[in-house]
This record gives sequence, C-alpha cells and structure tokens, in this order.
Amino acid sequence: MIHCYKLGGMNIVLDICSGSVHVVDEVAYDIIEMYESKSQEEITRLILQKYPNNPEVTPEEIADCFEQLEQLKAAGKLFTPDTFAPMAGKLKEKTSGVIKALCIHIAHSCNLNCAYCFASQGKYQGERALMSLEVGKRALDFLIENSGKRHNLEVDFFGGEPLMNFDVVKEMVAYARSREKETGKNFRFTLTTNGMLIDDDVIEFANKEMSNVVLSLDGRQEIHDRYRVDYAGKGSWERIVPKFQKLVQAREGKNYYMRGTFTHANPDFLKDIQVMLDLGFTELSMEPVVCAPEDPSALTQEDMPIVMEQYERLAELMLQRHKEGKPFTFYHYMIDLKGGPCIYKRVSGCGSGTEYMAVTPWGDLYPCHQFVGDEKFKLGNIYDGVDNHQIQDEFMACNVYARPECADCWAKLYCSGGCAANAYHATGKITGVYQYGCELFRKRMECAIMLEAAKTLDV
Repeated sequence: MIHCYKLGGMNIVLDICSGSVHVVDEVAYDIIEMYESKSQEEITRLILQKYPNNPEVTPEEIADCFEQLEQLKAAGKLFTPDTFAPMAGKLKEKTSGVIKALCIHIAHSCNLNCAYCFASQGKYQGERALMSLEVGKRALDFLIENSGKRHNLEVDFFGGEPLMNFDVVKEMVAYARSREKETGKNFRFTLTTNGMLIDDDVIEFANKEMSNVVLSLDGRQEIHDRYRVDYAGKGSWERIVPKFQKLVQAREGKNYYMRGTFTHANPDFLKDIQVMLDLGFTELSMEPVVCAPEDPSALTQEDMPIVMEQYERLAELMLQRHKEGKPFTFYHYMIDLKGGPCIYKRVSGCGSGTEYMAVTPWGDLYPCHQFVGDEKFKLGNIYDGVDNHQIQDEFMACNVYARPECADCWAKLYCSGGCAANAYHATGKITGVYQYGCELFRKRMECAIMLEAAKTLDV
C-alpha cells in the first residue's frame, strides 16, 4: 500500500508498510499513482499525452523510471506487502500480565470548573476524593509486582488537579525512590497540572523529580478564559501564565509540554500556538476536544476545513522557524522517519488495559483515565489485581487489525488503530473508529511527514 499526496511544494509518496518516504518529480508521481492499476504501456501512453511539450518526458525516460521503481520494490521500499496482520495478536501476548505504567488519580477534585472537562471537573461521575498515602504506596507496590523484568516504570500524577494533594505526591515519590535499588526498578514521573497551585516548592520538586511536566493552557486569554474558569466563573489565564513561565525557565525550557485544547470556539488554533510562542513556550501540544456532539464546545463538520488549514499553516510556520534557528516542538508532529516506533508499538497501540492502567483514589483499576468512572470497565483493584478478565481480554485483542475500517487506511501504522476511549465514546465499541478524529490524524501525519522531509532536503 502507498499513499501519494502533494504538500509544501513537494510530491510525496509514502510506502505504508516499510515506512519509506519518497519525494519525487511530477512525472514519477503520476507513474507511481498508476503503477499498480495500469500496464507499463498504458501508463507510458498517458504520461506522453499529459506532458506533450516536455522534451525530457520521453519513452526512454519513462522506462528508466519504471526500472527504478522495480528496484525500489525489490528492495522493500515501495509497494511493500503487509505481513504484519498474522502477528498482531501474538505481539501483545508476549507482554501479557506485565504492566509498565500507571496513571495515578491522586486527586478526584479540581480547583477549576472547565466546561469541556471529560472528567466532570475531576469527579469522574463520582465523589470528590484525594488519594491517601497508604493507597498510593500500594499502587506503586502493585506496579513493581506486576512489571515483570521491566526496569523502567512510568507514573503519571493525574487528576482532577494533582497539586491539591501535593504532600502525598511528594511522599509517594520518596517511597518509590526508596524501593528502586532493592527492586532493580527505575521510576519516571510525570505531573499534569492546571498551574493554579504552582509555587516555588512545586517548581523545585518538579525540577528534581519529574521527568516531564504537562501544563494546561489553551492559548489566547479570551479562548482560555472562555472554558478554564474557577468556581466563581473567573478565568485563570492571568494567574497561571506567570507561574508557567517561571517553571519553564527553571527547567531551562526542557522536559515540559504546554498542552492546549481547541474547540468549536477556536478551530483557528494556530493563533493560540502563536500566543504560546510569544509567551516563550516552545514545547507545545494542541489537542482537539473530545466530547458529546451536542456539547457547545464540540468540533463540527464546518470546523473541519478550518482545522485542516491550520495544521498545514502550522507545518509551514515550524519549517520557517526551523530555518531561522528558532524551532519549536509540536507534539503531534513528532515523527522519526529513520527509526520511529517498533512494529510492536505500531500494531498494538498504547497498551491501555494491558501494559497501562489508571488507579482511582480508592485503588480501583481502569484501562486508562478516560474510562474511569464507567463501572463496566473496572478491571479490578491494586490489592487483588485484575479480575475482570473479559474486559482485559477485549483490550488485549484491541489492535489496528481488529478494526475492519482501518484495513485500507494508509495511516494505520502511525495511529495503531487510534484511541480506544475515543472509539468507544463515538461508537460504543473500543474497536470502533472515531471518524472525525481519523480525518484530523491523517492530516497531522501528512503535515508531519512533509515537515521532516523538507528539513532533510533543506527545502
């Protein structure tokens, strides 16, 4: 399978199963598009008809192009067959029972009242609660006990707002560090925060212990303050931006992400990215909102062309800033054309419900944070382990080849079938497909590949 598209003044041909990217001229592009459906004789005739006044387009040159295509095909860099389907289920079986990461819901409570919050302002359809140190330590022990031979373990302190339970965060980190040497494990911690409670103590601790910090900012003040308000209805932008700037400066501009959400109110999200850049932030992410279609913040079909254009203009801005020596990172455009994820990751996906789980303040286990509160997805708890094997088996079988709709999609080995939670909320099945999200993902991948190709070729 191949995917051909034009972007950034380039003719790009992507070989899906090998991951090879080819930037070609117009004639080669046309030939490749027809290569599998027409004979060489027919293609030669059509190409000569299309370029009648081009002296460089001759039967001999076309034949040379065919020969090069055959060489690329023989080398496994073009028209590569898909041989991954038979191994899709077997790959996850190899890591069955091994957990590598936990999303610790340290606080089911929040000091903001964001209108689009998927977590019901941190309550997750339940009661407000803070995780106790006893539960937190048991969660870490559970991870150690179920991590098999893995050395590196990941823990994300999540909420609600984690800093509402900051003392327990600190004590949990200290406990994990105390167990590293005896267990042969290494913990990597991440903190996700809205910034309201950041102070010097938080900054010092985060810089010492947190491998990454995710900061919630939606960009422009008028956009951010439209949804991200406190319980008095007051926007939070002016209170958090100086704190974010201080934290990022203390981290020397590294190991953080400014994570925004764009909605129906700002499909023109490039303006928000520009504001973040103007504020001095260079590690950026803007995520499309995921909510019920009837929600006022939900993206609509009318928003789609605007968002698509924004992704293209974003890639152009990133290339321009790269040439100027002022690069910035956009999370969804991070792609490695030379290495990239291994085939296990490409086929199997994020590992939710199998390698990765969320832990509630009471110690209940869910496949990921987006399923917390939905009782049918409760996997078990940190004391007794996983006992809902039916649901876990469904996640075990959830891979890109479990979705018939993905069979002919050129981006399937980049998205790995997409987010199970988004699929479930859109279709009622974790093996369903969130079509709107698919459209956005394919555009992001086209832009990301174009951007990396342009950098490589210095276009």
